[in-house]
Amino acid sequence: MSLINEIQDIAKGWRWGRRPLVPRSAEPFRGELPSDEFPTDWARTPLVKAIRKVFHRFVLRPVVFNEVDIKLEGLDNLNDVEGPVIFYANHTSHLDGSLIMACLPPEWRENVSFAAAKDYFFDKWWKSLATGFVYNAFPVDRSRGRGTISTAERLIDEGWSIVVFPEGTRSRDGWINRFRHGAARMCLEKDIPAVPIAIRGANAAMPTGKSWPKGGHMPVNVRFGPALMPIEGEDHKKFSVRMTQAVSQLLDEDRTTWFEAAQRAAKGETPIPRGPEGPRWVRVWEGTRTLPARRSGKAWPQ
Repeated sequence: MSLINEIQDIAKGWRWGRRPLVPRSAEPFRGELPSDEFPTDWARTPLVKAIRKVFHRFVLRPVVFNEVDIKLEGLDNLNDVEGPVIFYANHTSHLDGSLIMACLPPEWRENVSFAAAKDYFFDKWWKSLATGFVYNAFPVDRSRGRGTISTAERLIDEGWSIVVFPEGTRSRDGWINRFRHGAARMCLEKDIPAVPIAIRGANAAMPTGKSWPKGGHMPVNVRFGPALMPIEGEDHKKFSVRMTQAVSQLLDEDRTTWFEAAQRAAKGETPIPRGPEGPRWVRVWEGTRTLPARRSGKAWPQ
Protein backbone atom coordinates (compact mmCIF):
# COMPACT_ATOMS: atom_id res chain seq x y z
CA MET A 1 0.00 0.00 0.00
CA SER A 2 2.90 2.37 0.68
CA LEU A 3 3.96 2.20 -2.98
CA ILE A 4 0.43 3.01 -4.13
CA ASN A 5 0.26 5.95 -1.71
CA GLU A 6 3.56 7.31 -2.99
CA ILE A 7 2.37 7.07 -6.60
CA GLN A 8 -0.84 8.90 -5.67
CA ASP A 9 1.16 11.68 -3.96
CA ILE A 10 3.35 12.07 -7.04
CA ALA A 11 0.28 12.15 -9.29
CA LYS A 12 -1.31 14.92 -7.21
CA GLY A 13 1.76 17.11 -7.51
CA TRP A 14 2.48 16.37 -11.18
CA ARG A 15 1.76 19.22 -13.57
CA TRP A 16 -0.21 17.18 -16.08
CA GLY A 17 0.14 18.66 -19.55
CA ARG A 18 1.67 21.87 -18.18
CA ARG A 19 5.15 23.34 -18.30
CA PRO A 20 7.27 22.23 -15.28
CA LEU A 21 7.94 24.87 -12.66
CA VAL A 22 11.34 26.55 -12.67
CA PRO A 23 13.23 26.36 -9.34
CA ARG A 24 13.56 29.79 -7.70
CA SER A 25 17.34 29.51 -7.71
CA ALA A 26 17.25 29.12 -11.52
CA GLU A 27 14.77 31.93 -12.27
CA PRO A 28 17.48 34.60 -12.84
CA PHE A 29 18.93 32.44 -15.61
CA ARG A 30 15.62 31.54 -17.27
CA GLY A 31 15.28 32.76 -20.84
CA GLU A 32 12.21 34.39 -22.34
CA LEU A 33 9.40 31.92 -22.85
CA PRO A 34 7.82 31.81 -26.30
CA SER A 35 4.46 33.58 -26.44
CA ASP A 36 1.42 31.34 -26.81
CA GLU A 37 -0.78 34.25 -27.92
CA PHE A 38 -2.48 33.74 -31.26
CA PRO A 39 -1.16 36.40 -33.68
CA THR A 40 -3.84 38.72 -35.07
CA ASP A 41 -1.91 41.42 -36.94
CA TRP A 42 -2.80 39.64 -40.19
CA ALA A 43 -6.45 40.59 -39.58
CA ARG A 44 -5.56 44.27 -40.01
CA THR A 45 -3.68 44.02 -43.29
CA PRO A 46 -5.20 45.91 -46.27
CA LEU A 47 -6.21 42.71 -48.09
CA VAL A 48 -8.02 41.18 -45.11
CA LYS A 49 -9.67 44.52 -44.31
CA ALA A 50 -11.05 44.66 -47.86
CA ILE A 51 -12.37 41.10 -47.69
CA ARG A 52 -13.89 41.70 -44.25
CA LYS A 53 -15.65 44.83 -45.52
CA VAL A 54 -17.39 42.80 -48.22
CA PHE A 55 -18.17 40.00 -45.76
CA HIS A 56 -19.79 42.39 -43.30
CA ARG A 57 -21.91 44.10 -45.91
CA PHE A 58 -23.18 41.05 -47.77
CA VAL A 59 -23.04 38.29 -45.13
CA LEU A 60 -22.84 39.32 -41.47
CA ARG A 61 -25.25 42.28 -41.48
CA PRO A 62 -27.95 40.61 -43.61
CA VAL A 63 -27.81 37.45 -41.51
CA VAL A 64 -28.00 39.31 -38.18
CA PHE A 65 -30.84 41.57 -39.31
CA ASN A 66 -32.68 38.58 -40.76
CA GLU A 67 -32.37 36.35 -37.69
CA VAL A 68 -33.41 38.95 -35.08
CA ASP A 69 -35.66 42.00 -35.19
CA ILE A 70 -33.30 44.85 -34.28
CA LYS A 71 -34.49 48.21 -32.99
CA LEU A 72 -31.50 50.54 -33.34
CA GLU A 73 -31.37 53.89 -31.54
CA GLY A 74 -28.82 56.59 -30.80
CA LEU A 75 -26.48 56.43 -33.79
CA ASP A 76 -26.75 60.23 -34.03
CA ASN A 77 -24.59 60.34 -30.89
CA LEU A 78 -21.65 59.30 -33.08
CA ASN A 79 -22.00 62.23 -35.47
CA ASP A 80 -19.69 64.59 -33.56
CA VAL A 81 -17.32 61.94 -32.21
CA GLU A 82 -13.89 61.31 -33.68
CA GLY A 83 -12.03 58.04 -33.25
CA PRO A 84 -10.39 56.26 -31.76
CA VAL A 85 -12.87 55.53 -28.96
CA ILE A 86 -13.69 52.74 -26.56
CA PHE A 87 -17.10 51.22 -27.31
CA TYR A 88 -18.40 49.32 -24.29
CA ALA A 89 -21.64 47.43 -23.61
CA ASN A 90 -23.45 45.20 -21.17
CA HIS A 91 -22.96 41.54 -22.02
CA THR A 92 -25.63 38.82 -21.84
CA SER A 93 -25.10 36.76 -25.01
CA HIS A 94 -22.50 35.72 -27.58
CA LEU A 95 -24.81 37.50 -30.01
CA ASP A 96 -23.70 40.88 -28.59
CA GLY A 97 -20.53 41.16 -30.66
CA SER A 98 -22.33 40.47 -33.93
CA LEU A 99 -25.07 42.94 -33.00
CA ILE A 100 -22.57 45.72 -32.37
CA MET A 101 -20.63 44.97 -35.54
CA ALA A 102 -23.82 44.87 -37.60
CA CYS A 103 -25.21 48.09 -36.14
CA LEU A 104 -22.10 50.26 -36.37
CA PRO A 105 -22.01 52.64 -39.35
CA PRO A 106 -19.50 51.60 -42.05
CA GLU A 107 -16.95 54.29 -41.18
CA TRP A 108 -16.77 52.92 -37.62
CA ARG A 109 -17.24 49.23 -38.45
CA GLU A 110 -14.20 49.21 -40.72
CA ASN A 111 -11.92 50.66 -38.04
CA VAL A 112 -12.89 48.74 -34.92
CA SER A 113 -11.25 45.84 -33.09
CA PHE A 114 -12.84 43.58 -30.48
CA ALA A 115 -11.25 42.41 -27.24
CA ALA A 116 -12.24 38.71 -27.06
CA ALA A 117 -11.71 36.11 -24.34
CA LYS A 118 -8.61 34.06 -25.09
CA ASP A 119 -9.86 30.97 -23.24
CA TYR A 120 -13.07 30.80 -25.28
CA PHE A 121 -12.62 32.46 -28.69
CA PHE A 122 -8.93 31.64 -29.12
CA ASP A 123 -8.80 28.12 -27.66
CA LYS A 124 -8.93 26.36 -31.06
CA TRP A 125 -7.21 27.35 -34.28
CA TRP A 126 -10.40 27.52 -36.33
CA LYS A 127 -12.16 29.71 -33.74
CA SER A 128 -9.08 31.92 -33.57
CA LEU A 129 -9.10 32.42 -37.34
CA ALA A 130 -12.85 33.07 -37.48
CA THR A 131 -12.80 35.50 -34.53
CA GLY A 132 -9.76 37.32 -35.87
CA PHE A 133 -11.27 37.69 -39.32
CA VAL A 134 -14.91 38.54 -38.54
CA TYR A 135 -14.37 40.80 -35.54
CA ASN A 136 -10.77 41.93 -36.11
CA ALA A 137 -10.33 40.66 -32.55
CA PHE A 138 -7.32 40.23 -30.31
CA PRO A 139 -7.17 37.79 -27.37
CA VAL A 140 -7.74 38.83 -23.76
CA ASP A 141 -6.35 36.63 -20.99
CA ARG A 142 -9.14 36.91 -18.41
CA SER A 143 -7.23 34.94 -15.79
CA ARG A 144 -4.27 37.33 -15.69
CA GLY A 145 -5.17 40.34 -17.81
CA ARG A 146 -1.62 40.53 -19.15
CA GLY A 147 -0.79 41.36 -22.72
CA THR A 148 -4.19 42.90 -23.32
CA ILE A 149 -3.27 46.46 -22.34
CA SER A 150 -0.19 46.61 -24.55
CA THR A 151 -2.13 45.28 -27.56
CA ALA A 152 -5.04 47.67 -27.01
CA GLU A 153 -2.67 50.62 -26.54
CA ARG A 154 -0.87 49.82 -29.77
CA LEU A 155 -4.12 49.51 -31.72
CA ILE A 156 -5.43 52.80 -30.32
CA ASP A 157 -2.17 54.50 -31.26
CA GLU A 158 -2.67 53.14 -34.78
CA GLY A 159 -6.16 54.68 -34.93
CA TRP A 160 -8.32 51.65 -34.16
CA SER A 161 -11.35 51.91 -31.88
CA ILE A 162 -11.81 49.09 -29.38
CA VAL A 163 -14.99 47.23 -28.38
CA VAL A 164 -14.97 45.80 -24.85
CA PHE A 165 -17.41 44.18 -22.45
CA PRO A 166 -16.30 45.55 -19.05
CA GLU A 167 -18.15 42.85 -17.11
CA GLY A 168 -15.51 40.42 -18.36
CA THR A 169 -17.97 37.65 -19.14
CA ARG A 170 -21.61 37.11 -20.02
CA SER A 171 -24.19 37.71 -17.34
CA ARG A 172 -25.75 34.36 -16.49
CA ASP A 173 -29.01 35.85 -15.25
CA GLY A 174 -29.44 38.77 -17.66
CA TRP A 175 -28.62 41.50 -15.11
CA ILE A 176 -25.64 43.81 -15.25
CA ASN A 177 -22.54 42.82 -13.26
CA ARG A 178 -19.77 44.98 -11.83
CA PHE A 179 -17.63 46.68 -14.47
CA ARG A 180 -13.92 46.02 -14.39
CA HIS A 181 -11.70 49.08 -14.61
CA GLY A 182 -9.54 48.25 -17.64
CA ALA A 183 -11.58 50.28 -20.14
CA ALA A 184 -11.74 53.27 -17.79
CA ARG A 185 -7.97 53.16 -17.28
CA MET A 186 -7.40 53.05 -21.04
CA CYS A 187 -9.62 56.08 -21.64
CA LEU A 188 -7.76 58.07 -18.99
CA GLU A 189 -4.31 57.06 -20.20
CA LYS A 190 -5.06 57.73 -23.87
CA ASP A 191 -7.45 60.65 -23.27
CA ILE A 192 -10.11 59.15 -25.52
CA PRO A 193 -13.91 58.95 -25.08
CA ALA A 194 -15.96 55.95 -24.06
CA VAL A 195 -19.18 55.33 -25.99
CA PRO A 196 -21.84 53.36 -24.06
CA ILE A 197 -24.03 50.75 -25.75
CA ALA A 198 -27.05 49.13 -24.12
CA ILE A 199 -28.33 45.80 -25.46
CA ARG A 200 -31.67 44.29 -24.43
CA GLY A 201 -33.20 41.03 -25.58
CA ALA A 202 -30.01 39.34 -26.80
CA ASN A 203 -30.01 36.80 -23.99
CA ALA A 204 -33.55 35.71 -24.92
CA ALA A 205 -32.71 35.65 -28.64
CA MET A 206 -29.55 33.56 -28.15
CA PRO A 207 -29.21 32.27 -24.58
CA THR A 208 -26.19 30.58 -23.07
CA GLY A 209 -25.48 27.25 -24.72
CA LYS A 210 -26.85 28.27 -28.11
CA SER A 211 -24.61 28.93 -31.12
CA TRP A 212 -27.33 30.45 -33.30
CA PRO A 213 -30.28 32.79 -32.58
CA LYS A 214 -33.62 31.19 -31.83
CA GLY A 215 -36.26 31.22 -34.53
CA GLY A 216 -39.13 33.65 -34.69
CA HIS A 217 -37.24 36.86 -35.53
CA MET A 218 -37.01 37.75 -31.84
CA PRO A 219 -36.83 41.45 -30.88
CA VAL A 220 -33.51 42.92 -29.73
CA ASN A 221 -32.86 46.57 -28.84
CA VAL A 222 -29.46 48.21 -29.39
CA ARG A 223 -29.03 51.76 -28.10
CA PHE A 224 -25.94 53.99 -28.41
CA GLY A 225 -25.43 56.78 -25.90
CA PRO A 226 -23.46 60.06 -25.84
CA ALA A 227 -19.69 59.71 -25.58
CA LEU A 228 -18.14 60.16 -22.14
CA MET A 229 -14.84 62.02 -21.72
CA PRO A 230 -12.68 61.72 -18.61
CA ILE A 231 -12.87 64.79 -16.38
CA GLU A 232 -9.69 66.42 -15.14
CA GLY A 233 -8.75 64.96 -11.79
CA GLU A 234 -11.07 61.95 -12.22
CA ASP A 235 -9.52 58.57 -11.45
CA HIS A 236 -10.37 55.30 -13.17
CA LYS A 237 -12.73 54.18 -10.40
CA LYS A 238 -14.91 57.27 -10.63
CA PHE A 239 -14.89 57.15 -14.42
CA SER A 240 -15.87 53.48 -14.30
CA VAL A 241 -18.84 54.43 -12.10
CA ARG A 242 -19.92 57.01 -14.69
CA MET A 243 -19.58 54.40 -17.43
CA THR A 244 -21.84 52.03 -15.47
CA GLN A 245 -24.38 54.79 -14.90
CA ALA A 246 -24.41 55.66 -18.62
CA VAL A 247 -25.30 52.11 -19.66
CA SER A 248 -27.85 51.92 -16.84
CA GLN A 249 -29.50 55.12 -18.07
CA LEU A 250 -29.70 53.74 -21.62
CA LEU A 251 -31.31 50.54 -20.32
CA ASP A 252 -33.70 52.62 -18.22
CA GLU A 253 -34.54 54.73 -21.27
CA ASP A 254 -35.14 51.61 -23.32
CA ARG A 255 -37.48 50.12 -20.71
CA THR A 256 -39.47 53.35 -20.19
CA THR A 257 -39.09 56.60 -22.15
CA TRP A 258 -36.29 59.08 -22.82
CA PHE A 259 -38.04 61.77 -20.75
CA GLU A 260 -38.62 59.58 -17.71
CA ALA A 261 -35.05 58.24 -17.81
CA ALA A 262 -33.66 61.78 -18.16
CA GLN A 263 -35.66 62.94 -15.16
CA ARG A 264 -34.34 60.10 -13.00
CA ALA A 265 -30.79 60.77 -14.20
CA ALA A 266 -31.07 64.46 -13.32
CA LYS A 267 -32.08 63.48 -9.77
CA GLY A 268 -29.32 60.86 -9.53
CA GLU A 269 -31.95 58.14 -9.28
CA THR A 270 -31.09 56.04 -12.34
CA PRO A 271 -31.55 52.40 -11.25
CA ILE A 272 -28.56 50.16 -11.91
CA PRO A 273 -30.13 46.91 -13.18
CA ARG A 274 -28.57 44.50 -10.69
CA GLY A 275 -31.74 42.44 -10.55
CA PRO A 276 -34.30 41.62 -7.87
CA GLU A 277 -33.47 40.07 -4.53
CA GLY A 278 -34.48 36.46 -4.14
CA PRO A 279 -33.73 32.99 -5.48
CA ARG A 280 -31.60 32.62 -8.57
CA TRP A 281 -34.50 31.28 -10.62
CA VAL A 282 -36.41 34.51 -9.98
CA ARG A 283 -33.46 36.61 -11.16
CA VAL A 284 -33.03 34.49 -14.27
CA TRP A 285 -36.78 34.54 -14.97
CA GLU A 286 -36.96 38.34 -14.77
CA GLY A 287 -33.57 39.05 -16.35
CA THR A 288 -34.07 36.92 -19.45
CA ARG A 289 -37.62 38.03 -20.16
CA THR A 290 -38.34 38.24 -23.90
CA LEU A 291 -39.07 41.72 -25.26
CA PRO A 292 -42.55 42.39 -26.67
CA ALA A 293 -42.88 41.05 -30.21
CA ARG A 294 -42.97 43.50 -33.09
CA ARG A 295 -42.81 43.29 -36.85
CA SER A 296 -40.39 45.58 -38.60
CA GLY A 297 -41.29 44.39 -42.10
CA LYS A 298 -37.64 44.59 -43.16
CA ALA A 299 -35.20 41.75 -43.00
CA TRP A 300 -32.43 43.25 -45.15
CA PRO A 301 -30.55 46.12 -43.46
CA GLN A 302 -30.65 49.49 -45.18
